[in-house]
Amino acid sequence: MKLRVILTGATGMVGEGVLLECLNSPDVEQVLSVSRKPSGRSHPKLHEIIHADFHDLTPIQDQLAGYNACFFCLGVSSVGMKEPEYRRLTYDLTLHFAEVLLPRNPGLTFCFVSGAGTDSTLKSGQMWARVKGQTENDLLQLGFRQAYMFRPGFLRATPGQQHVLSYYKYFGWLYPVFRTLAPKYASTLAELGQAMLHVAQHGAPKPVLEVPDIVALAKK
Repeated sequence: MKLRVILTGATGMVGEGVLLECLNSPDVEQVLSVSRKPSGRSHPKLHEIIHADFHDLTPIQDQLAGYNACFFCLGVSSVGMKEPEYRRLTYDLTLHFAEVLLPRNPGLTFCFVSGAGTDSTLKSGQMWARVKGQTENDLLQLGFRQAYMFRPGFLRATPGQQHVLSYYKYFGWLYPVFRTLAPKYASTLAELGQAMLHVAQHGAPKPVLEVPDIVALAKK
């Protein structure tokens, strides 16, 4: 099955890494990037919609039909943020996007980038873990043909990426150490993208995918 992918977050480190895997894959025939600003990339497979308000998709909703996968890589850091605002930018925004896609793409596989430490029981003392946990729970109940929650940890950027988190230049060199000493928490962005492509085509044995699951799926 050839994939027609909707991708968010292409101007972030995670989204750009996943985008590169999509553009390099012969199994992907088209990528629609929905973002607040241009990705800075040009490719025959890539089409971009620049849209400022992800809480109101009405102006672009008719362009979001005819796809069979969504890789939702948009996210914000919770550092310095109060729970209501973090919830609005994480839970509300993601569920709204998913709810717009669902009736327009009945066969779509929805992949959400969550994070290691996310708490689906909603009992964590960490605010972000509860909010992402509720986001995961409700996405799984929406009714997509398939939905998968990806929980990456320490990620290694793909060579050539334009959008890399500022701290990465100070800590990126630690990746081999994490991969050796704590393999349950370290993977590459290439592996994340490859795992998403695999589940969109072939599925996965469970809906919530931790780092070891991501690495294993990327090898298939």
